[in-house]
Amino acid sequence: MYFNLNTSNEEMSQKEVDLIRQIDGAKLTPDKHIETKYGLGTIRNLSSGCKTLLNIVKHSDKVVNVEECGPNVLKIIFTMDNIKIYMSRPTLFDIPDDAEMRFNDSDIVVGGRGYNAWWSKEYERRAADDL
Repeated sequence: MYFNLNTSNEEMSQKEVDLIRQIDGAKLTPDKHIETKYGLGTIRNLSSGCKTLLNIVKHSDKVVNVEECGPNVLKIIFTMDNIKIYMSRPTLFDIPDDAEMRFNDSDIVVGGRGYNAWWSKEYERRAADDL
């Protein structure tokens, strides 16, 4: 919804056009249509992951839910700095060893090991609090 009301109505930089091509294999036309192997559509026909990535790039001050992103988009997201995302614990994605993540605006961890260690402690905390 945020994408359709906001991001899709903004001008796209070359970097964003390149991300659309990289993620969805789509070419953005000057009138905000996309050309894909399936035919012509509007920018609103991009995949959920591509829309989410564009929301993050264009609105890095917002917390963006990345639950519907596939591994191809998550791989890009985990290389980005100073972004705010929400996600539950992914199980099928390798987090790069040098990715720094901040949980709850306080705990900072590095890489997949740090991520998994944080979640292990979080599960223990939730069990102790009967959550």
